[in-house]
Amino acid sequence: MGTQHPDNVATPFFAENSELGGEDEIREAYYAFSHLGMDEQMWDCEGKEVDNFVIKKLLTRYEPFFREKVLGEDLFLTLRVPNPTVEKSEAKILLETLESIPRSFDAAKLFYGKGIAPIFEVILPMTASAKSLDRVYRYYSDFVVGKKNRPFKENDITIAEWIGDFMPERINVIPLFEDMQHMLRAGHIVRSYLQDKDVKHQRVFLARSDPAMNYGMVSAVLANKIALRRLHEVEIETGVKIYPIIGAGSAPFRGNLKPQTVRRTTEEYPSAHTFTVQSAFKYDSPPDAVKEAIRALRERETGLPVEIDEERCLDIIRRYTAEYQKQMLAFAPLINQIAKHVPGRRKRKLHTGLFGYARNVGEIKLPRVITFTCALYSIGLPPEILGLNALTDDDFKFLKGMYIHFDDDLRDALKFYNPKLNMLPKTLTDKVQAWLPGVKKNEEHVELSQNIFESLNENRTENLGESVVRAASIRQFLG
Repeated sequence: MGTQHPDNVATPFFAENSELGGEDEIREAYYAFSHLGMDEQMWDCEGKEVDNFVIKKLLTRYEPFFREKVLGEDLFLTLRVPNPTVEKSEAKILLETLESIPRSFDAAKLFYGKGIAPIFEVILPMTASAKSLDRVYRYYSDFVVGKKNRPFKENDITIAEWIGDFMPERINVIPLFEDMQHMLRAGHIVRSYLQDKDVKHQRVFLARSDPAMNYGMVSAVLANKIALRRLHEVEIETGVKIYPIIGAGSAPFRGNLKPQTVRRTTEEYPSAHTFTVQSAFKYDSPPDAVKEAIRALRERETGLPVEIDEERCLDIIRRYTAEYQKQMLAFAPLINQIAKHVPGRRKRKLHTGLFGYARNVGEIKLPRVITFTCALYSIGLPPEILGLNALTDDDFKFLKGMYIHFDDDLRDALKFYNPKLNMLPKTLTDKVQAWLPGVKKNEEHVELSQNIFESLNENRTENLGESVVRAASIRQFLG
């Protein structure tokens, strides 16, 4: 599943400028399908410049390609909609987006000469309950489609007779779980949602980035694995096939999914059926390597979830998260300072998050996870290492059985670690030292990160953005 997550450093060749806008994203969807070999594209319907005519534009601009590859059968466009419970200012965009689905159906029917739904699934971010999913499902079926049989008044024609049928009659709603509490309850929420649905399969989206920012990398991985195991139990109980989606980015902190690590990442989450291919994956590696990696993702077979000791994992999550959040809180002012110099890569504003840390200082506002990750890497402080001093030697031994590529992910991050910072607790630097002998440091990045840090301290910020981008180019991901 190609996504619009703006974690790329390089600007794609088809873009008009470094920040992709609405028309660029139409071209991007076509490029993902036609050149990179993806079979699904997620379309964000949040924020400004949202294009609800994406299906019509794709079919008319790239007619020869879409005559061969049928949208809705061979290739898929999946909408990510605002969650009205959380995103009040975007709430009515949900209604507009759902209303656009039958119009896209009509455009595809005219194009293909047969009734194929080019869009039949939507993703609901920040899912917190079965009710929130059910409301989207029922609003579409009962109000968007349901109004077609209503007459304007007694003895008058129906809305369908006036403007035509509304298809498809039903859509699938995919929950996206992004916070720890609801990720751990994903099985329960999905089970409840499915109770009155006659469906044969259900897709479930598990975030990997936002949980890492809020609870640390180790907690994010363990929470994903617990959720995958519990979702598998729901599949066994209900007979409904569950197809999990993992939202992984290129930075180790955000999932470490890039063309060079496809095998490792799929080994880490064997029961995941779909993986997100974000912007750094697509644009910061050679196109041939990207195509080959996407082919490998498409050809792999989905396996069973990893066996997991939930009680032990939850204990580690509790202790590690507390230490991670404590350290992250200490770096919050510095992160916000650097964030001003991290370049944007999309004109559209994605849904905003708030990291809440319940202490005397109240709530801390931080940038989104890509900018957060970039800020810390830019000074040579990979966020992957934060909180590790909360873990014992026995914890690390246990982790190697649960988090298979933990050592690999940590070594990938430590290539960009700047030991000159002297900002970390001694207990943490001692832990980091244990991995450094097996790490081949990127000296150019270390030097750049030291310069960035010194420039910040001396308030020499006029060229800081250029240095941040240079460092990101070395890493092959922004954040």
